[in-house]
Amino acid sequence: MLSFTFHRLGYGLLVVFGVIVVIFFLFNVLPGDPARMMLGQRADMASVEAINKDLGRDKPLTLQFLNYLNDLLPVSCHNTTDTKSYWFADTEKYGRFVTLISLGKDHALLLKAPYLRKSYQSKRDVAEILAEGFINTMVLAMVAMLFAIVTGIAVGIACALWKNSLFDRLSLVFSVLGMSLPSFFMAILFAWIFAYVLGDYTGLNMTGSLFSVDDFGKGEYLDLKNLLLPAITLGIRPLAVIVELTRNTLLEELSQDYIRTARAKGLGKMRVLFHHALKNAMNPVVTAISGWMASLLAGAVFVEFIFDWKGIGVVLVNALDKYDFPVVMGAVLFISVILIIINFVVDILYGILDPRVRIQ
Repeated sequence: MLSFTFHRLGYGLLVVFGVIVVIFFLFNVLPGDPARMMLGQRADMASVEAINKDLGRDKPLTLQFLNYLNDLLPVSCHNTTDTKSYWFADTEKYGRFVTLISLGKDHALLLKAPYLRKSYQSKRDVAEILAEGFINTMVLAMVAMLFAIVTGIAVGIACALWKNSLFDRLSLVFSVLGMSLPSFFMAILFAWIFAYVLGDYTGLNMTGSLFSVDDFGKGEYLDLKNLLLPAITLGIRPLAVIVELTRNTLLEELSQDYIRTARAKGLGKMRVLFHHALKNAMNPVVTAISGWMASLLAGAVFVEFIFDWKGIGVVLVNALDKYDFPVVMGAVLFISVILIIINFVVDILYGILDPRVRIQ
């Protein structure tokens, strides 16, 4: 099991490195001068050159990449004495750090938090911007997934129990529609119907985030009704998949010999269903849930933007609109790492639950 874990960890680290390479070179070959974005198009050449030098953009691209990689690594090599050095361990940039090993008089290996650079527009740390948005995105994804799991398993069980009934057929139609319609289209449709057309009856808003600002100056307050529409919209696609999987796997389990044996022994219908068939039918459902949880964290961009939910999606779209490359690079890298971590955890859980995975 230890060897299996290290293999999966090695694959994950290689994928992270590949993502870093692609992100850096992709956003550094795009047109646009960050210095002119920060100073305006009428800025003089001396100011532009000074800003580019401060950002390190006057260095060769390979050297910029090595510095970017050095900034991201938790253990990195820096100059500790020369403040003009390109590799200087600046406390304003890296915050607190711990010196692990001294490498001569001027350099040392440091333990620090990954540095994602600063926003071109707001001058704030990208990590700070993403941390604020991640809380809202996580809340939205968790509520959407909880809605999909509870509703999907319940509907899937009902479909299996009343196979070929009107309820079963309508549920299958809903599943096909849920898996086919894009999230951004459903977000627009739901916002228009339930917040605009029926807004007087539902009391829902077309836009809004987890916290709203009181018009009378009382500050921010928790506004949970703004969570309803984006969570349902984001949860429809995994809900459709869970309904279909639960129904099909449960029907397959109910046709197995051990189920007939349990019924022949006199066990009740509900006991056979919940203690035997449903337990074994949940394996593919759990697999789908783990994959969709990662997808919801990464795929909430359009839903968040349409509902103006202040998560990573809105941060990413606004940064793209303003060519704020450090924020875009940090957001894409952050989402990629979250996906890789979730997949790594799922792989380890598979290895623990099923020895055949470790053998393969």
